[in-house]
Amino acid sequence: MAYNKVENAANRTFERTMTYDKYTDPKVLDQEMDLIFSKSWQLVGHVSQVEKAGAFFTADVAGEPLIIIRGTDEVLRAFYNVCPHRATKLEKSENGKKKILQCMYHGWTFKTDGKLNKAPNFQGEDAACVQDACLRSVRMEVLESLIFVNLDDNATPLIDSYGDFFDRLSKFPFISELKRTHRKTRVIKANWKAYIDNYLECDHCHIAHPTFVDALDMNDYQIITCENYSVQGTIVKADKQYGEVNLNEAEMQGGSFFWLWPNLMLTIYPGPGNMASIEMIPIDHETSLAVYTYYFREDNLEALNQDEKDLMAFAEQVRAEDIDLVELEQIGFRSRAFNKGHYASSEQAIVQFHEMVLEALNE
Repeated sequence: MAYNKVENAANRTFERTMTYDKYTDPKVLDQEMDLIFSKSWQLVGHVSQVEKAGAFFTADVAGEPLIIIRGTDEVLRAFYNVCPHRATKLEKSENGKKKILQCMYHGWTFKTDGKLNKAPNFQGEDAACVQDACLRSVRMEVLESLIFVNLDDNATPLIDSYGDFFDRLSKFPFISELKRTHRKTRVIKANWKAYIDNYLECDHCHIAHPTFVDALDMNDYQIITCENYSVQGTIVKADKQYGEVNLNEAEMQGGSFFWLWPNLMLTIYPGPGNMASIEMIPIDHETSLAVYTYYFREDNLEALNQDEKDLMAFAEQVRAEDIDLVELEQIGFRSRAFNKGHYASSEQAIVQFHEMVLEALNE
């Protein structure tokens, strides 16, 4: 899917809006898992997690268990974390380092390149039947040290899926120096799309985010829709600080907030070199798992300086304020009072997102 219909989206602003059943109907989520999450690029990790041979981590994408591992040949690969013998989940640990992967059911073992090593219960003539029983690979690509996978074997390459996004990201001079520093999760009582809707506009910022508005120049705030992504941001007000971060001496003087189809958000705040990712993963039709990952030059929280800790606290405050809003919104989605809302002219990024959802669902 390639979407960059900025003018078309603007013309359709008041022609149709996403009805609220899209946020409350479990059948809709079933469609989304099949038609959206199973066919889109999903962020699963960072190369700093798998720097050494044998290092691996596990992930779940659209209900599929995956393992990402750097082979003893130094090549990074992604596989379904499923044994070909009896479909048992192969690796239970979230991360680790191994030379051989072993299934706990019947003891089958696999090399780090996915090839079968041994199948103890297949001997003699039986062995020939399983000699090609390898782990099934998954499409995986790495750009700007971020690891993405796609369950669709025929998916458009990652570099061609988001217009000029990765060129734009590479212009931040510190990106290549960042490591995966910290990851946390939070269960949100709202449909996954509700959080993204909230992220894609800042009309609520003056009411919900006083600290954010106090730090950034909202008169210069812009939201731009691009090919399968959008970007928003502004510059920092003169002589403003959040926490102990002196924004006038920061490495960058403005905040940049990206959304990538369908459920990934990347934020880069003013201050020390940083990036944070937000993945909004459906648990069910009215519950989502928010995965927050922070990237700094240090690889652990203990190594962060006070400026970096203050920046994290600032981001956490903004997110907590957003979660309160979307959980209240989910209550309203279930009400019979209304069946859809309205788009303001300032909400073109939401229009783009909704059009892409409806297009993916063949509506």
